[in-house]
Amino acid sequence: MPKQRLEWLDALRGFTMFLVVANHTYGFGFDTNTKYSMFMSLCLLFRMPLFFFISGFLAYKASFSWSLRDTGELVAKKLRVQIIPTLVFMTAEIALMAKHFWERMGEAWESPTKGGYWFTMVLLLMFLIYYTVCFITRKLSSLSMGSSEEDLAAQRRIEAAVLIIVWGVAVFAYATLYMRWFSWRKEPFFRYSSLTEVARYFQFFLLGNLVHRYWPQVQRLFDTRWFYPLLIVIAFLGAGDYLKWHNLRMEWANLPRTLSMYAFLLMIVAFFRHYERWFTKETRLGAALQYIGVRTLDIYLIHYFFIPRLPDIGVWFKAHPTNFVLEGTSAIILATLVIAFSLLTSHVLRVSPFLKKWLFGRD
Repeated sequence: MPKQRLEWLDALRGFTMFLVVANHTYGFGFDTNTKYSMFMSLCLLFRMPLFFFISGFLAYKASFSWSLRDTGELVAKKLRVQIIPTLVFMTAEIALMAKHFWERMGEAWESPTKGGYWFTMVLLLMFLIYYTVCFITRKLSSLSMGSSEEDLAAQRRIEAAVLIIVWGVAVFAYATLYMRWFSWRKEPFFRYSSLTEVARYFQFFLLGNLVHRYWPQVQRLFDTRWFYPLLIVIAFLGAGDYLKWHNLRMEWANLPRTLSMYAFLLMIVAFFRHYERWFTKETRLGAALQYIGVRTLDIYLIHYFFIPRLPDIGVWFKAHPTNFVLEGTSAIILATLVIAFSLLTSHVLRVSPFLKKWLFGRD
């Protein structure tokens, strides 16, 4: 794995943030939902999986020691960065936007999506699970191995094998969300803790982590003649059945959707990696996407304050639900404005070193 920063990955994160804001603009701003929009329904298949994939990719650090001290410092930093800013901005957004503060606050905490502020909380849980697995695996494997380079490489291989098993468990937990034989997702504890969303997306976090661990091999796979065409076929068939054909029923109905999620995710990663020269800081597109990509936390926390409320547009789209280009274009243009105001607000707040540290996790 190259040591230099992957610029295209920062650009990919910026692209994904754009999709998140566009989706919220369409849903919250137009007071509608994705079932009336083919564009947003399509984006929904890969935008959050991409976010968690990137987070998992960046979570892997080959040289990390996983000592008790280093792991504890890592956990403490994640707690500070993920929890405090989320609570502050979530409370402020409800205080400013809701008609009844305590009623809206209660509804937010009862929901697994926390009034929109679920992502950082769910990501924190994923990090904690990942850190725990890596810490325990490394400690157990080190009992029978030394500290030579060969032994450390063997420990990393064992760690990867354990994470593959955990990925399999995560896929199964995700599948139970759509099986009538399992009702755990309905229990209040899992809603309040957002563990339902962890079950929904942890597989993609682990996929990103494993892809990073085997990045040279994955790149060779991307470069084969057959892999990308295969992804296109799977994405087309899976999305087509999920969005239009509905050939499968009951629990099986989620299978084509899931396959399309994986196919679209890998297609987009392969695309950004293949055209990485487009996404360097030397290009306008790359510089803009990277600028957004390294400030995704700021945008995510702030953008809810600036989403325009335009329900009449939503009424029109409900009456004309097949305007793919118009839906996407209107949402993206407004998302650009929302992101611009969010970044401006971020810069204003970052003037204070105290706010920069405690609201955005920057020392």
